Amino acid sequence: MLLKIFTFFLPWPLRRRALQRWFGYKIHPGAKIGLAWIFPGKLEMAEGARIGHFTVAIHLDLVKMERKASLGRGNWITGFPTNGSSPHFKHQPGRQAALFIGEEAAVTKNHHLDCTNRIEIGRFSTVAGYRSQFLTHSINVMGNRQDSAPITIGEYTFVGTNVVVLGGAVLPARSVLGAKSLLNKAYTEEWKLYGGVPAAAVGDISREAKYFARAEGFVF
Repeated sequence: MLLKIFTFFLPWPLRRRALQRWFGYKIHPGAKIGLAWIFPGKLEMAEGARIGHFTVAIHLDLVKMERKASLGRGNWITGFPTNGSSPHFKHQPGRQAALFIGEEAAVTKNHHLDCTNRIEIGRFSTVAGYRSQFLTHSINVMGNRQDSAPITIGEYTFVGTNVVVLGGAVLPARSVLGAKSLLNKAYTEEWKLYGGVPAAAVGDISREAKYFARAEGFVF
């Protein structure tokens, strides 16, 4: 813990080197972490990847960010590592407590990502707005035990503000999840607007929409 605290206060160029040398992280020289507490088991950041100020990422096996992926400020990212002695989730030997953010994808600010199981944000996708919750674990009342399932957000998707996404949910590529929706199942149909509590397909998206064909992740 003292080594983590010492590393946290280093200027970024020195902190990047310390994170690589002391913790074995893989951080491209063009990547950057702000004033944030980022200490998963493994960390991989490709060229241009960014993590904003006041974000916390702990108790994870892995955080992997592809080229120009962005994790904004004030996010709270937690998990339940697979290498511990706790009896929780022992019935899921293939579970991975990990966050994957694809190329040029963005998670904005003040969101909660529970990565007890894998969360994957596809390339060129946006988790927009504030206060969304991605929850991969809960109590299984039938089995009377903690259970978990992964969450998949497809490429070129847009996730509106203040949503709840539960374990096992899939948002298909080239689709939109409306603000304040509850996504609690796996969908497969692309080019759809999903919304409501629980979310369902409520409309079609035009294939002319430029968001879904952009070559740069950042939207001006």
